[in-house]
Amino acid sequence: MLNFLGRKLFFALVLFLAVTALTFMMVFSNGAASVRQSLGETATDEQVAARVAQLGLDRSVVLQYLEWLKGLLSGDLGASFATGESVSSMLTTRIPVTISLVVLAILLTAVLSVVVGVCAAVFGGWVDKGLQFLSIGGLALPNFLVAIALVFAFAIAIPLFPATGYVPIEENAGEWAASLVLPVTAILVGLVAGSAQQFRGALIDTLSQDYIRTLRSRGVSERAIVLRHALRNAASPGLTVLSLQTIGLVGGAVLIERIFVLPGVGQLTQTAAITGDLPAVMGCVVFSVLVVIVVNVCADLLNGWINPKVRIS
Repeated sequence: MLNFLGRKLFFALVLFLAVTALTFMMVFSNGAASVRQSLGETATDEQVAARVAQLGLDRSVVLQYLEWLKGLLSGDLGASFATGESVSSMLTTRIPVTISLVVLAILLTAVLSVVVGVCAAVFGGWVDKGLQFLSIGGLALPNFLVAIALVFAFAIAIPLFPATGYVPIEENAGEWAASLVLPVTAILVGLVAGSAQQFRGALIDTLSQDYIRTLRSRGVSERAIVLRHALRNAASPGLTVLSLQTIGLVGGAVLIERIFVLPGVGQLTQTAAITGDLPAVMGCVVFSVLVVIVVNVCADLLNGWINPKVRIS
């Protein structure tokens, strides 16, 4: 298991370096344009050139990346071009918002996907057809439409939850949970639809295997067959899909945070991209890549624990 973990961590490190290097090269390759964007259209060429030299953007992009990477190792992500504030400080106040959104969405997606997938595979008939119909509808609806519908239904028509805003958990746990109900639900609709279909298909295939028929012939209860044997073998494809959906979840958080006015990393990413704040953009990229890597490594470890064959593949 340790060798398996070591391989996963090594590939995670390679992925992190590759993504951050490529992103850095793309965003910093034309630093002068970003500086002009941040200074405004009225800035003269001399002002732009002076600012570029001040920020060190006239140096080789490779040297800039190595210097940025050195700062990253010490926790320094540079200073914002727009405000001069430390990017690390900007992320510190915003990461808890996005982490709350992402973690809750992933955990609830995992639980609901298994429940929905198992019910559809085991009961079949109208239950399966109804769940598949809802799954197709969930996949077809963009999450921003779901978010808007939720706001109208449960924040305006029936004021059960706040339409916008975020309350830190340390201030009030109840209000923190209430502020996340609608955003998390808007994300869950699409995620559960895709993952549940995968769990359903994998479980149906597993239940048709010979060893399942052998267990039934020995008098093992259907509940024990599903929960102890079939579900464990069918979990691997579902975990793979769930880890892949994390990439879409991190990207979709940008729009969800915008709709619900959540002061998270997604909102910062959009603002930094519009204003040409390159250090802030890189800080957001680092956070997003780390979230995806952590979730994928955890999914792989869980997959390896469930199915030992994965550890030697």
